[in-house]
Amino acid sequence: MDWVIEARDLKKTYIMGEIEVNALRGVSFTVKRGEVVSIMGPSGSGKSTMMNTLGCLDRPSSGDYILDGESVAQMDDDQLASVRNRKIGFVFQSFNLLSRLTALGNVELPLRYAGLTEGRRQRAQQALEAVGLKDRMGHRPYELSGGQQQRVAVARALVNNPAIIMADEPTGNLDSKVGKEIMTLLLNLNKDLGTTLVIVTHDPRIAEQTQRVIHLRDGELDRIEENTGAAQ
Repeated sequence: MDWVIEARDLKKTYIMGEIEVNALRGVSFTVKRGEVVSIMGPSGSGKSTMMNTLGCLDRPSSGDYILDGESVAQMDDDQLASVRNRKIGFVFQSFNLLSRLTALGNVELPLRYAGLTEGRRQRAQQALEAVGLKDRMGHRPYELSGGQQQRVAVARALVNNPAIIMADEPTGNLDSKVGKEIMTLLLNLNKDLGTTLVIVTHDPRIAEQTQRVIHLRDGELDRIEENTGAAQ
């Protein structure tokens, strides 16, 4: 089986003064290449910690995390940063665009961080065209609607051809109509490019569009649901 994510007995403990907070308590699951998976759970369930771990923003206290064939759980900060830039594209609820840069400049950023010079602009233009923003490349974030800003964020996430796109509440700041458009965009990228999607959400309407739903509760894996009606 071609796994892009293998989480093996992941545990994460935070020390807050004299208190230990067990944010993850031995969570294990796998995600196939090209799969669309959502992660759900109530506040305090460990969703954010899992997102940070899978996104190589933090490392587990114990356990192993294999990302696209690489064990990353024990990497240092510089190694994690390198893997993060090469393997993961992020889409955040608040877009996280730089206001001083145009849409094209924002999408070019991951390529700059990767040290790419040749063909950088062309790849960024192609990514923006893929999300329907061919005519908005020179606009800055404040000149774009919320939906257009999120499309820029999606283009930035896919420009490096990542192993996975991680979307953290990608429709949370959008109205229902625009949110539906963004979900359709993400699902079409999965269908057309085979991009693996991991979506953290509290919205069951979003989760039901994914192929599997990983439910967390109190830092543990509660259950995994198969969505037979979701696009395969």
